[in-house]
Amino acid sequence: MINAIVTAGGIPLPEDPLYEYSNGDSKALIEIHGRPMIQWVLDALGESRSVKNIVIIGLSPQSGVTCSKPLHFLGNQGKMLDNIRVGTQEAQRLDPSFTHVMIVSSDIPAITGEMVDWVMEAAMEDEELLDIYYNVVPREVMEERFPGSKRTYTHLKGMDVCGGDLSIGRISTILDEKAIWTKLIAYRKSPLRQAALIGLDTFFLLALRRLTLEDAVERVTRRLEVTGRALVCPYAEIGMDVDKPAQLEIMRRELRPRRRKKKAAA
Repeated sequence: MINAIVTAGGIPLPEDPLYEYSNGDSKALIEIHGRPMIQWVLDALGESRSVKNIVIIGLSPQSGVTCSKPLHFLGNQGKMLDNIRVGTQEAQRLDPSFTHVMIVSSDIPAITGEMVDWVMEAAMEDEELLDIYYNVVPREVMEERFPGSKRTYTHLKGMDVCGGDLSIGRISTILDEKAIWTKLIAYRKSPLRQAALIGLDTFFLLALRRLTLEDAVERVTRRLEVTGRALVCPYAEIGMDVDKPAQLEIMRRELRPRRRKKKAAA
């Protein structure tokens, strides 16, 4: 089993496309069929056989969210990396025997417990767990499942992929303040600074579509001095985060039948 961190610290600013839906509150609390967006994520984690405890970063118990698994709330630390680190420390405190933690974004409301378990089972295929497991969703999987979702793709040799918002990391790696990968997260909005960290040769090979997924992972993990694997995910839902109003509407259409089933079951 594993403990999970759910990041819910983002608050849309007035210039953000989702600001009118959040009313100045957390993005995680944007309503989808009468329920906060994060509640759908918590339901999936509650259904999962793999998850033991859940740490929510950025909300308080007064938010009203619930789960069948134990919930632990921590305040927003301001920066994504700080949120992940403080959540990891809490996950470690809750069960020191666990070497890894699952990191889940609060804005992928279409995931299910089955999908969460698939990620964990895919990681467990390794004899010894690696430092980082990161999901990538092939373009054809995403566009067949959610046409018009307008994801951003990385162009590799033979395939295009978008990133998923559910990953697994080794606790000691996440808490290593000297690790170069922490700078990569800090520079996530500056591709040029990221390229300088990873290496311009890798950057240009990516730009020319001359790197396979395996090549890209090998180069990046070597540069970051970590072990890792990209999981080619068959579930578009893991990469379907809500960043724009059109994507929110897609999720509202997608989740309407599930809400009806929940009401009928109640």
